[in-house]
Amino acid sequence: MSTIGQIERATQKRVVKLFSQTLGYAYLGDWHKRPNNRNIEDSYLRSWLSGRYDEELITRAIAELQRVAGDSSRIAYDVNRSVYELLRYGVKVSAGAGENFHTIRLIDWANPEANHFAIAEEVTVSGSGAKSSTKRPDIVLYVNGIALVVLELKRSTVSVSEGIRQNLDNQKSMFIRPFFSTMQLVMAGNDTEGLRYGTIETREKYYLQWKEASEAQNSPNSALDRDLVHVCRKDRLLELVHNFIVFDAGTKKTCRHNQYFGVRAAQEHIRTRQGGIIWHTQGSGKSLTMVWLAKWIRENVVGARVLIITDRTELDEQIEKVFKGVDEDIHRTKSGADLIARLNDTGPWLLGSLVHKFGGKEEGDVGNFLDEVRRSLPPGFSPKGDIYVFVDECHRTQSGDLHQAMRSILPNAMFIGFTGTPLLKDDKATSLEVFGPYIHTYRFDEAVKDGVVLDLRYEARDIDQDITSPHKIDQWFEAKTKGLSDLAKAQLKQRWGTMKAVLSSQSRLEKIVADILMDMELKDRLASGRGNAMLVSGSIYEACKFYELFEKSPLKDRCAIITSYKPTPNDVKGEGDGEGLTERLRKYEIYNRMLGGKEPEVFEKEVKKRFIESPAQMKLLIVVDKLLTGFDAPSATYLYIDKNMQDHGLFQAICRVNRLDGDDKEYGQIIDYKDLFRSLEGAITDYTSGAFEGYDKADVEGLLENRLQKAQQRLSEVLEALRALCEPVSPPKGTHDYLHYFCAADTGDKDALKENEPKRLTLYKLTASLIRAYADIANNLGEAGYDEAGAAALKAEVEHFEKVRCEVKLASGDYIDLKMFEPAMRHLIDTYIRAEDSEVISAFDDMSLVELIVERGPDAVNALPEGIKGNPKNIAETIENNVRKLIIDETPVNPKYYEQMSELLDALVGQRKADALSYAEYLDKIVELAKRVHSPEVGGSYPAGINTPAKRALFDNLSGDEALATAIDDDVRRSKKADWRGNMFKERGAAGDRSPHQRFDTCRYDLQFGPQAA
Repeated sequence: MSTIGQIERATQKRVVKLFSQTLGYAYLGDWHKRPNNRNIEDSYLRSWLSGRYDEELITRAIAELQRVAGDSSRIAYDVNRSVYELLRYGVKVSAGAGENFHTIRLIDWANPEANHFAIAEEVTVSGSGAKSSTKRPDIVLYVNGIALVVLELKRSTVSVSEGIRQNLDNQKSMFIRPFFSTMQLVMAGNDTEGLRYGTIETREKYYLQWKEASEAQNSPNSALDRDLVHVCRKDRLLELVHNFIVFDAGTKKTCRHNQYFGVRAAQEHIRTRQGGIIWHTQGSGKSLTMVWLAKWIRENVVGARVLIITDRTELDEQIEKVFKGVDEDIHRTKSGADLIARLNDTGPWLLGSLVHKFGGKEEGDVGNFLDEVRRSLPPGFSPKGDIYVFVDECHRTQSGDLHQAMRSILPNAMFIGFTGTPLLKDDKATSLEVFGPYIHTYRFDEAVKDGVVLDLRYEARDIDQDITSPHKIDQWFEAKTKGLSDLAKAQLKQRWGTMKAVLSSQSRLEKIVADILMDMELKDRLASGRGNAMLVSGSIYEACKFYELFEKSPLKDRCAIITSYKPTPNDVKGEGDGEGLTERLRKYEIYNRMLGGKEPEVFEKEVKKRFIESPAQMKLLIVVDKLLTGFDAPSATYLYIDKNMQDHGLFQAICRVNRLDGDDKEYGQIIDYKDLFRSLEGAITDYTSGAFEGYDKADVEGLLENRLQKAQQRLSEVLEALRALCEPVSPPKGTHDYLHYFCAADTGDKDALKENEPKRLTLYKLTASLIRAYADIANNLGEAGYDEAGAAALKAEVEHFEKVRCEVKLASGDYIDLKMFEPAMRHLIDTYIRAEDSEVISAFDDMSLVELIVERGPDAVNALPEGIKGNPKNIAETIENNVRKLIIDETPVNPKYYEQMSELLDALVGQRKADALSYAEYLDKIVELAKRVHSPEVGGSYPAGINTPAKRALFDNLSGDEALATAIDDDVRRSKKADWRGNMFKERGAAGDRSPHQRFDTCRYDLQFGPQAA
């Protein structure tokens, strides 16, 4: 029997069976109609605790857990954190005043099978006492009667994203937020995409996917079932909750699969006292891996202490921020002597140390650091505790001298190296000797496949430099050196050999600037203001020259330099001889002009903030070395490289552009002006040549991809997906057929629009991706292998799907509602597709069709696309769908009024289908109805005193009782707290002068009708 497109209920029944028969969970039943479902089921929890503790202690412990979980005075994050601490560490209670405290363990973490694991389905949960806020999660997993996991399931043809959004909706205060106070994992899944998981309040794009090879021969065939077995088997689930949850500076996080298996592998090495290296590619969460491993060591190794060594201030600060974010106090040593003093003492358990700037001034000054450390050794020095040394970026800090010295100081310590980049071939053998074998690896190509980081596209751009008149340059040289000795001329000519390149580079820099400005206009993410770029310059002086050129362009005020340079008068002391500005003087002048009187640190902070939060206002950063490494270095969409770089520095720099930072960012783009990869062909076919010749080929596989090849592949994939989506559309696949498939075959069917929404959403997203993919290749179709006919056919197909999307959006009423998914589409359509479609959309001026009808009357139909307005039936159905959607959306605000409007619409649709009205009569009536739906004050005859949306809603739903409606409105306005929006205490009615029910209704009243109403 086929399982294609099976309904959610069938999937749910299979999943319940999997939990009960394969994973050994008790089945609690279908709790659809069971009253008073809770996230803490008292009877199950009490039953499990009985026999382990005295009844009085059990009662007090359950009461304390319920009190903490039900605390409505704090935000969801804080409540969930407090509940987690009770679950993990137990509840401390006493039998009475003066009695000793006992710790009541709510879960037996050490013996998973000793706990009561159970599953319930269709768990109806009421929220905030309002009937409309009742929700029903598909699956809830209970451990000892405490709800730890919620799972939303979708049919195979509906995106798992729908389940994620459902979870996010359920966590809103207007629904069942309190139910999530005990939740540790929040999941969604279907049979085609498998399982996605996060924690409370995890945003959609940060939901994770588990990846694990199945060892069992009878492993389930379904991706969803396999994922559930891996994540939710009893021992694994408790381990994830106990060892892999952190509350990090306001965000609750859990682990990715690479972090889990990396820590697990390290645990085995620790048990056997064997060091090694964890190589997890840039951007895959190396810092949190350190946190989870350090916490495990502290809890499982007697007398354990952890020392984290870095070689850069920014990394030292990063480590401190991460650990302090999870409430672990780390002591950053101030010098080599401070490090020795702390090691010679019994505390603290967690230390951080730099290997530079103690004995010397330069980063990486290992020699001076070691000298200071040795000088600081007191007589009888003996490091206290069982010490574990984490060496961050061990490819830099693992030099033989450093490691030997640290070994001599800490002879019994165990060393674990961490790196985000592959190890150089020359260092690899030494590193493996120093630290031991690889503990766990997670390479770049794996992270791309898992969606942890984005793919990188590479494009080499060559800008030739020519000396246009060598003879005149030689003449100028001779004139300037007249009177010098031959030896002086020879020395100057040697210098001149490099100066000619510098002097001839002005035009080259101008070409690069012009190139980047062109990209700013043509590349979709840059032009739309959603993306940004970094330009890596070869020197601070060249960075200043770049900035000076951009000052004369449209990027003025949206471009800045970020380097380590801090201009001071001493920099230019004695510079200049009256012949013109020297390099130092020009650099000093340009930099100060840019700073505008601000301190460099203040300027840098402001610029980084704009670059990250408002890329349209700070589109380009010019850098040399800063901002290219470290977890808090900003991500970008484009990286332009005009600096000779290689190996680790280059690897970390290009990883600036592979971070996830928006739904419309599908890859990071590298533009190489230095031919760092020697040739495009060499870079794509052999990663061990050129810039990465120091690495083993396997270690950097998948790092860079041919731009055109990958763009063409992406275009083909999206096009095939769109064709498959539209395959069921009935022939001849005209406008009417597409509207019936994606909207509703019958405009009187009130549920069809909603049911078809997932299909429409998929259409919009795929079309947006298609346009982006086409834009990426549109200027290079010939190079990509398309002949003239093929290019024309491709363009026509892209235009076709853009028209389909436009017509479906208008016909369904989605035009305004879903534009957030395509922030850069307008630019792409204008640039790469003929202007006809853009004129159609711009005719609406960001108004819905109903708003346009209200403004223009019957003439509004002239703004519809040709495929719709050329057919009276299509026009009628489009208007009806839009009016129907508005009625559905507005019904909760004023049920009585919009029920009447719905009846009028049904009657009008019936008359149209029965041909009881001429087209002109129908158009007049539907326009009049649209006006009444859009503006109730037009549609109803209200007394003069009923003059606000809130009063009209009360009047309509209170049988026209003007006095009662006015009295209720007055009462709400008097009891509403001023400026309550965003004020947690006022939102929760902290004043206490009204019941919780009254306070909730006041806030809901204000949200529905606006502050002016209440």
